[in-house]
Amino acid sequence: MPETKTAAEPPQAAVTERPATDRRVTVAVALCIVTILLAVLDSNIVSSATVPIVRDLDPVHGVDRIPWLIAAYQLAATAALPLYGKLCDTLGSKTVFIGALATFLTGSALCGMAQSMGGLIAARAFQGIGGGGLMSVTMVVLHELGSTARANGGGAEPGAQRGDSKGSLGGIIAGAGMALGPWLGGALADHAGWRWIFYVNLPVGVAVLAGAVVVVKLPVRTTRHRIDFLGAGLAAAFSTTLLLVTEWGGGRYAWTSPTVVGLAVAAVAALVLFLWRQATAAEPILPLSLFALRPMRYGFAIQGLVGVAMMGSIVYVMIYLQVVRGVAATSAGLFLVPMAIGMTVVGLVSGRLVAAGWSQKTFVVSGTVFASAALAVLTTLGTDTGLWTVRGAMLLMGIGFGQLIGQLIQLVQEAAPPSQLGVATTGVRFFQTLGTALGASVFGAVLSRAYAAKGPGGTTSDIGGLTGAAQRQALDAFASSADVVFACATGVMVLALILSTRLPGTRRKA
Repeated sequence: MPETKTAAEPPQAAVTERPATDRRVTVAVALCIVTILLAVLDSNIVSSATVPIVRDLDPVHGVDRIPWLIAAYQLAATAALPLYGKLCDTLGSKTVFIGALATFLTGSALCGMAQSMGGLIAARAFQGIGGGGLMSVTMVVLHELGSTARANGGGAEPGAQRGDSKGSLGGIIAGAGMALGPWLGGALADHAGWRWIFYVNLPVGVAVLAGAVVVVKLPVRTTRHRIDFLGAGLAAAFSTTLLLVTEWGGGRYAWTSPTVVGLAVAAVAALVLFLWRQATAAEPILPLSLFALRPMRYGFAIQGLVGVAMMGSIVYVMIYLQVVRGVAATSAGLFLVPMAIGMTVVGLVSGRLVAAGWSQKTFVVSGTVFASAALAVLTTLGTDTGLWTVRGAMLLMGIGFGQLIGQLIQLVQEAAPPSQLGVATTGVRFFQTLGTALGASVFGAVLSRAYAAKGPGGTTSDIGGLTGAAQRQALDAFASSADVVFACATGVMVLALILSTRLPGTRRKA
């Protein structure tokens, strides 16, 4: 899509630094991949190290604050996403990338030095502000590296194709990292101490930061724009209140409690005000005009549905393995390895095929088909189902999500106006995060209600204390209830499949 110029913009809105060589692009892409891994690992690395953290910092009341410890990072990262997109389009992605990485490393150091649970939670939130930028801004950097390589090489150089294929691989690495986070966190906590979960980021992050300053050469913005801080604040308020509703509803508080109802009302009010602001602001943080573009409109929707389905497939497979099959938490994490392998391999293949001219729509449709089939297999799980069936379903899931995550981001980036690349990329991440939160809430409610109707009484938390026939009935009921969750996730992916057929079937120009 050609870039349109308005009277408010000078003819030259950006100037490019020294041309990026093929080797420079390759090194820069490698730095971006490492950065994405850092961000993804830190989003879930704490979950397996909560026991030693609580034992060290607050053995009396620390357990009650674990939910905040886990949620602080995600809340802060999600709330900052819309602002990062606009900053990229205003200041240039390299500048914002360096700032986000520096914030992330500062937060990591503060986490490692924390002397109380309150201090650690605050430091995790600060770290999350940087981490949210790393995930989204790095995808912008990867796209611009591919565009710069094409511009300098005439579009046919190997470096351009490698930049693009690895740009799509960035999303795949993000998904594969989910399988490594809990395992790595547990290993570091057991053998080096929990503080090294955060300290290990420092040498790696500083090396990436130095390399980015020297190696990454991208367009520098010379036109300054106003930043809609009010819109960014409303977006942060909406996402934070919505995530708190999904985090607390049905667990810490009843769905009908004043706290949850009040948060839900606040979320709706913040959303309405945010939409009003985006329709009236001179330079909105998330321009509503983006939704007039069919690839953007459907891409955002599909990514949100993918977030919902991923929650249903990953989290509840882990719960099924531990509750129904008695698999230890560490061993259960190994069942994600086939998924990570599938995502990585298919990401490499699809990225190169798209760079060679294949339609991105082909892989989005194919990805939704594979993911739907994998979820359909999971609906057949019982108390005696072979564990290789689970591994096979997770491999199939990886093949599906591997096509979806990378190619959806690329498709949206290709369709976005050049001046709005940042907000388009962060918009994809924003919708996926909200979808994940909604999936956690809805699927949790579905599981609880299904078990209440089929189980021997009590809640799922009581299963561990049952024996004999009551235990057998409870396990059968839990497996059947998990199948209902997977059936709902299958329906979500079928809807994503239908939407994917509405995407334009354009091919990447060589």
